[in-house]
Amino acid sequence: MARSAIGALAPGRKKRPAALADTGQANAPQGGATALDSRVREQRSLWNNAWRQFRHHKLAMAGLVIFLAFTVIAFVGPLVYNEEVNAPFAYTAGEPPSISHVFGTDSIGQDMLARILYGGRISIAVGLVAALVAISLGTIVGAVAGFFGGFADSLLMRITDLFVSLPQLPLLLLITYLFKESMQNFAERTFGSSNFGVFLLVVLVIGCLAWMPTARLVRASFLTVKEKEFVEAARSIGATRSMLISRHILPNVLSPIIVAATLEVGGAIITESALSFLGLGFPSDVPTWGQMLFQAKDYLELYPHEALIPGTLIFLTVLSINYIGDGLRDALDPRKSQ
Repeated sequence: MARSAIGALAPGRKKRPAALADTGQANAPQGGATALDSRVREQRSLWNNAWRQFRHHKLAMAGLVIFLAFTVIAFVGPLVYNEEVNAPFAYTAGEPPSISHVFGTDSIGQDMLARILYGGRISIAVGLVAALVAISLGTIVGAVAGFFGGFADSLLMRITDLFVSLPQLPLLLLITYLFKESMQNFAERTFGSSNFGVFLLVVLVIGCLAWMPTARLVRASFLTVKEKEFVEAARSIGATRSMLISRHILPNVLSPIIVAATLEVGGAIITESALSFLGLGFPSDVPTWGQMLFQAKDYLELYPHEALIPGTLIFLTVLSINYIGDGLRDALDPRKSQ
């Protein structure tokens, strides 16, 4: 009895718990631990966590569905719906929406649905390309100013302040008015299409006058991230400046850039619509949504659907993009991760 008591108290001998022996947990397969580790790794992934957060944002998901639906319909619809875009007096003027003409006809007897589909491609393309130009310029300026600091930072931020102080809409109208014809002639000689010159002019002007908020945002993010320990570690092992910017700092500031890019698309669509509404955007034979509003302004009392339909589409498109931006902002915010 004494030997058994001593053996139980001996430090080198441990008694196996009965509950563990009964349930067999000591010999549990390694697959459970592997599955648990994979779930932990998945939860630590930034993009998986962002997508999970984004899916829970109902308005953002609705905006994503609406914007994707508008984009697909605008780019695929003209291939299916073969109605003529510019066919004056082909039908009775001012017909309301009906089975034969889903969106009715405009004041000169053209099918509204065909013009809406054709104009949607241009309006959405202008928004996407102009936002790309603005985000690219803003990211380059903000990255250089935030990373190098000193004189480069002061110079670039003063240039940014200069562009911010400029009156955007009057300058936009002036540049478009002065260079529209020359860009049309250049595109006609180079690409064989004068409308492509107007497209280039519009996206470049909108993009070059909308990069300043992105530049300030990227600069602030670079000033914060470049002082982190992992950047100092990369610098200590000989990473070059370009490597520090492209591989270590820029991937960690993509979240605000993505949100800013999303919101820039909506702003560019609104700006293009304003230009076309004022008669300084695309020519009258190119039916963008803003151009259709410009042509319908004199017939609001007679044919209200001619202005309501493109106006509603502009409203829904920009609203859906803004909701997508709100959802991305919440999803990419680490303080709101679940």
